Amino acid sequence: MQVSKFGGASVKDANAVRNFCSIIEKIQKPQVIVVSAMGKMTNAFEELMDHYYNGQHDFMTSQFEFIKGFHETIAMSLFDNLYVPVLQPFHVLMADLVHRLQQPPSMHFDFEYDQIVSYGELFSTLLLSSYLNYTSKFNKWIDVRQVLKTDDLFRDANVDWDLTEELMQETFTFSDVSLYVTQGFLGGTISNITTTLGREGSDYTAAIIGNVMNADSVTVWKDVPGILNADPRIFPDVEKLDALSYAETIELSYYGAQVIHPKTIKPLQNKQIPMFVNSFFHPELLGTSISENEQQNEIPVFILKKDQVFITFSSRDFSFIAEDNLSRILAMFSKFRVRINLLQTSALNFTVCVDNRKELMPLLETFGVDFFTRYNENVELLTIRNYNERTIQEKTHGYQIIDSQITRKNARFVLWKTSV
Repeated sequence: MQVSKFGGASVKDANAVRNFCSIIEKIQKPQVIVVSAMGKMTNAFEELMDHYYNGQHDFMTSQFEFIKGFHETIAMSLFDNLYVPVLQPFHVLMADLVHRLQQPPSMHFDFEYDQIVSYGELFSTLLLSSYLNYTSKFNKWIDVRQVLKTDDLFRDANVDWDLTEELMQETFTFSDVSLYVTQGFLGGTISNITTTLGREGSDYTAAIIGNVMNADSVTVWKDVPGILNADPRIFPDVEKLDALSYAETIELSYYGAQVIHPKTIKPLQNKQIPMFVNSFFHPELLGTSISENEQQNEIPVFILKKDQVFITFSSRDFSFIAEDNLSRILAMFSKFRVRINLLQTSALNFTVCVDNRKELMPLLETFGVDFFTRYNENVELLTIRNYNERTIQEKTHGYQIIDSQITRKNARFVLWKTSV
């Protein structure tokens, strides 16, 4: 069997859904299809969640109507009638969301986030599964929360691999259908409480299913022709990488490449399952293959992370930033769930570059007791893998280099824009 994952851009409107269905019709069966929320709906649900959690009823109602209208517009275009019998589960789910929003939120933001934002994947997969059946592409819809079991670390849940394997192998039997449709990003506790695997976690879901079901391959369908050596929205003249090793792909995702979720590769590498990254615009073309390929990619790869905060902590009592202080500092970052994108240490200073997120200010306030803190906002972090002097000069032109870190394979720069 095989696993395919489709992101939000591949099902962003009715025409995209029809294209999705044409791809499904041509791909080899048996198959498990993993789908994200439609279009930019995860962002829309996050906004809904913020209004709900903060008691902003009027904004919440307006955002809900936007989300409802978005999905109903697609459904109307696909079915010509919102009340065909096959759409009954969709309407039940919409009513369930209404009921959820009428209840007061708890004081646990991450818990509430997972309960609300998860509707994006549930809506998309119900509509897609219904439309496939409506057009005689028979499939079975699976609630992944019932078979992908996790702990209760909301917004970044850890997989219970043994239980997940047992439940998935009992569920994805292919005894009565050759096609299953399920959600990416989501999981569930043993108490059936919804969890999520981390932002952009649908790739990881596909890898989990591929691993426990011993799939022949996992294919990720994107709006690009494969894995590129840079984001085409930022850098011109990008190149497609035809083949990558598992190790190289993990390195690229670790440094912030957006094509593959960082956790995706390990479950595949553990069982030597190849991954393919293909274009849903041109499904007939070869994309990028990821396997135990030992051939080293020598093409320079450029990864730019914007909206970064560059922070330096200095000990108030002149204590060295040695192992005991360092472990305490790193534990605090883990506690506040702030991911470090770049790290430098000296005798008295600890310097990091991190994403600008709401968790950051509480972290800085906590550190203020024992450390002097200085920081720069609105900086960018550039990573060049397989760098050379020409690429460094070219990509840092027009920037002030605030900090740098250069190793055998990677050149990394914290940048401040100085010219247009």
